[in-house]
Amino acid sequence: MFRAVIVDDESKARNALKNLLGRHCSNIAVLAEGDCVKAGIELIRKHRPDVVFLDVQMPDGTGFDLLEQIGEIDFKIIFASAYDKFAIQAFKFSAVDYLQKPVEAEELVEACSRISGDNKYTEINKKLEVLLGNRNSFEKIALPTLEGIDFVKIKEIVRCESDNNYTNIFLVSGQKIVVSKTLKEYDEMLSPFNFFRIHKSSLINLGFLKKYRKGDGGTVVMEDGAELEVSRRRKEDFLNAL
Repeated sequence: MFRAVIVDDESKARNALKNLLGRHCSNIAVLAEGDCVKAGIELIRKHRPDVVFLDVQMPDGTGFDLLEQIGEIDFKIIFASAYDKFAIQAFKFSAVDYLQKPVEAEELVEACSRISGDNKYTEINKKLEVLLGNRNSFEKIALPTLEGIDFVKIKEIVRCESDNNYTNIFLVSGQKIVVSKTLKEYDEMLSPFNFFRIHKSSLINLGFLKKYRKGDGGTVVMEDGAELEVSRRRKEDFLNAL
């Protein structure tokens, strides 16, 4: 049984989450509820829960503020937030679990199933370090691999290459990281940061582009020596991006 604390300023949201947990997640017992950052900190320190369901925006601060004030984290965290494009992007970059309000039962069950693994609090704290470090500008990204999670600077990614349901990520150091997510997901995350999808199998960091060679779609040469095809249908947008 996992002991939980809910921190959310909306009573309706707390009740809805409790009801969903009661119906679909019998392995989670809600010990207490808080309606603000201050109350949340007090409850976490008092009850020492296994998992905290945490809202983002509250009257006296944010869920991020709560985590900074708590210090070292020895519990799992699942954020629950109304649609906030920046916050959701931050969660994706840090690989931290989050639920969009109104919370769907299926997504809640999936998130709760992930907390049943080993208590790797070192990994949790690293994820939160990336999350909190990206609050004002995105600098790092968490890359889930078969061995765990690698945390890298976005500016050190040269290119990403599709490999079915995996993505090979090539760094400026020459390291290749095999990530258990699709290229489509990284296209959505990284395109705002000077990355461009030149082909269904290639996403490149334009900052590491060395040369473009003309052709039907053409090819690019990257600073790591890779020569990659540009698809014909993406050629015009790519040249405009340049």
